[in-house]
Amino acid sequence: MGLLEGKVAVVTGAGHGIGRGHALELAKHGAKVVVNDLGTSVDGEGSSRDADLTVKLIEARGGTAVANYEDVADHEGAGRMIAQAVDTWGRLDILVNNAGIVRDGAIWNMSPEDFDAVMRVHVRGTWCPSHWAAKHWRERHKRGETFTGRIINTTSGAGLVGNFGQSNYATAKAAIAGLTLTLSLELYKMGVTVNAVGPAGATRITATMPGAPPVIEPDEVPEDEWNPMDPAVSSPLVAWLASDQAQHVTGQVIRAVGENIIWMRGWTDGPSINNGGKRWDATTLGTLLNTDVFGTRAPGLRY
Repeated sequence: MGLLEGKVAVVTGAGHGIGRGHALELAKHGAKVVVNDLGTSVDGEGSSRDADLTVKLIEARGGTAVANYEDVADHEGAGRMIAQAVDTWGRLDILVNNAGIVRDGAIWNMSPEDFDAVMRVHVRGTWCPSHWAAKHWRERHKRGETFTGRIINTTSGAGLVGNFGQSNYATAKAAIAGLTLTLSLELYKMGVTVNAVGPAGATRITATMPGAPPVIEPDEVPEDEWNPMDPAVSSPLVAWLASDQAQHVTGQVIRAVGENIIWMRGWTDGPSINNGGKRWDATTLGTLLNTDVFGTRAPGLRY
């Protein structure tokens, strides 16, 4: 039995790169996969049937997959995508939200249209499929069915630590981390876990950055060969999170970069000060912050 034998998965943005790697990995472990890709350019223009390429690779390796060409940020289109999985194989178990585009530029050069386009694909394009998947699982839960479900979202180091020239992309990826935390709270009682993975690799998206390495497709890297820039570096982590072994893991953000898998601790409470039930005084607040919170000023002797 494979790790995901009998599971039904949807992977968005799976025509190339990281999404293709995820789809191949899930199918390798026995999942039936809806391979979604609108087939746009890396900046979100046009459309094509790139999903067919990944479906053919899965079938050539003995797996089961069907193509889907919906725009994940179109609410009704996302609904049709989830319905395709349910109509084809009876249910949905796994949703991997991976679709994304980039339109980089320093904020003084970025147009509102470029900001909105990136936010639409990444944030709305994660929320819409999750909405329909949640409705599917809630209906099953209300019928008294016991099951497990998975949403695995795609964040980025840009959204977690920032990156020059990506105020749209970084903002979107940070929003996805917040969405992940909230969905994990809303869906866990149904048996559904929600996590986010921050992958890395030589993809069409990274190729838009200065000095980036040449694009690699995951099927171009032999299984017995290690390449730290392989877009599928994070795919084994995604497959494990998608499995029943990971039922105890939810609301987490995990990066997979080269040889390293990194648990991101996120926003946690740091040093604090207390006003003793009085209103803060802005003229004296700075001294307290600098000494007791930021540590940028010596406090001196205190008795």
